[in-house]
Formats: sequence, C-alpha cells, structure tokens
Amino acid sequence: MEAGMIIPFVILALIALSGIFTVKQQTIAILERLGKFHSIKGPGLQFKIPLIDRVAGKVSIKVNQLDVLVETKTKDNVFVKLKVSVQFKVLQNAVYDAFYKLENPYEQITSYVFDTVRAEVPKIKLDDVFERKDDIANAVRREMEEAMTEYGYGIVKALVTDIDPDHEVKISMNRINAAEREKLAAEFEAEADRIRIVAKARAEAESKRLQGQGIADQRREIAKGLEESVEVLNKVGINSQEASALIVVTQHYDTLQSMGENANSNLILLPNSPSSGSDMLSQMVTSFAASQQIGEAMKDRNLELKEKEKIELPPKR
Repeated sequence: MEAGMIIPFVILALIALSGIFTVKQQTIAILERLGKFHSIKGPGLQFKIPLIDRVAGKVSIKVNQLDVLVETKTKDNVFVKLKVSVQFKVLQNAVYDAFYKLENPYEQITSYVFDTVRAEVPKIKLDDVFERKDDIANAVRREMEEAMTEYGYGIVKALVTDIDPDHEVKISMNRINAAEREKLAAEFEAEADRIRIVAKARAEAESKRLQGQGIADQRREIAKGLEESVEVLNKVGINSQEASALIVVTQHYDTLQSMGENANSNLILLPNSPSSGSDMLSQMVTSFAASQQIGEAMKDRNLELKEKEKIELPPKR
C-alpha cells in the first residue's frame, strides 16, 4: 500500500475509535450532540457519533459528604460552633437537572446549612443544643430536601457531629458541674454522718437498756439468794434479824477480799468489828422505816389537800 493511502486510513480509524468510550460503575455520562443535550449513558461500553457527539461530563451517583462548620449564637447569648455533616447524592432519575441546573452543589448545600442552623439554634439555650442536636439535624435535612430535590440532589442524612462552645464557656460549664458534684458529695457525706450518729445513739440506748436489764436481773437474783439464805438460817434456829446481820457481815468481808485481789484498786476501810454488820443493818432498817413513814405522811397530806379543794369549790349551778 502506498504511503499516501496509509495516512487517510489512519485518520479514519482514529475517528472511528473516538466514537467508542466507557463509563465507570456508579457514574453517569452526559452526551451532547452539536452542543445540545442528547442522552444519558450508563456504566459500560458506549458509542457516539464521532465529530458530532461529545461527552459533556460525567456525574457520580455515589453518596458524597460535605462537612460545614457554622458559628452562631444561642438563646442565652453564647457563641457556639456546630459541625454539620451532610450526606447527599445525585438522583438517577434527575441527572439532567443535577448537571445543568446547579453550577456548584457544595456551595448551595453550605448556604442552606448556614441558613437553617442560624435559624434554629438561636431559639434554644446552650444546654438544650446538646440535647436537641438531632432536632437541629432533622431541620437541616428537611430544608435541604425541599430545595435540593429541584436540582436533582437527594439528601441521605444530616448529622450534627460536633458542638464547640467558646473556651471560657466550657470552663464555666465544667466549674458548674464540679460544684454540683461537690454539693451532692457533701449531701451524701452529711447523710452518712447522720446515719452513723443515729446508729451509734441507738446502739448506746440498746446497750443501756440491756445493761439496766442485767443489773435488774442481778439484783433480783441477789434478793432471791438472800431470801433463801434467811430461810435456811431460820431452820437452824437463827432469827431473821440475826440472819440478816450475818449475811451483811459475810458480804462485807467478801468485798474486802475481792478488792484486795486487785493491786491497782483503791481500798476504803470501813468499820469491820463484829458488831459493825449488825449496826449497819440496824441503820439500814431505820432509814427504810423513816422513808416509809415520810411517804405515808406525804400521801395523807395530799389526800387532805384534795378534800379541802373539793370543799372550797363553789357549787355548780
């Protein structure tokens, strides 16, 4: 083949090959014919008329994410920065609108995020911003869905991923939280002290009650033993007064012996003559009798006063 025939053949072959192109997965190609929209080509091997058709552009239908940082003011006049992440994609049935109607979707979405956040956050206080971040995200999504659907974009999700108040505000919030926790700890400590005091008082009261019961039981048993001792001595011919004197003397010497067994005890010597027990008993009997007489006299005096009051009262009409 002559050289002059090869060149046109090569040119024709290149022109023919230019009519073949491929489109990647999750991508849509926009085909124009003589500068006018002609068709949409999906993934795979595609054909076009050389020199007449051209691929004007390709649109990805994958989910994209745009992070927008918005600074605004809350209802209680605190400046806060919110990071809003918007996930969006091109709708397959609206690729034409997404390609031709909107020049820069990122700037459009950013504008809607700023507008919505600055309209919602000033209505609520700083503490509520943290609790209602989902409400803010839903508001952003609603606003953008209504607007961006017209341009062929669908909003998959809107998330408030970060809330950053002013540094001084965060320090103040931490102080408030720390103070509340300290107050709560102090209340718990005070309650614990109260419980310990009440428990200690109850324990002491129970101890005193049991101690008093023990002393009462001890005295009851002593009295019972003395009664039995007197009965035994009466059986051998010793009268009650002599038996009582003998018991008192015996207890007196038992006490002296017990105190002498302890080297660290203080010993007070009482009269220990043979007649001391009898004298002590006589004195005790005398004092008991005097106390009984005084009690009877007071009782009679109270009865006289009551009778006198009844006489002096005026008669009822």
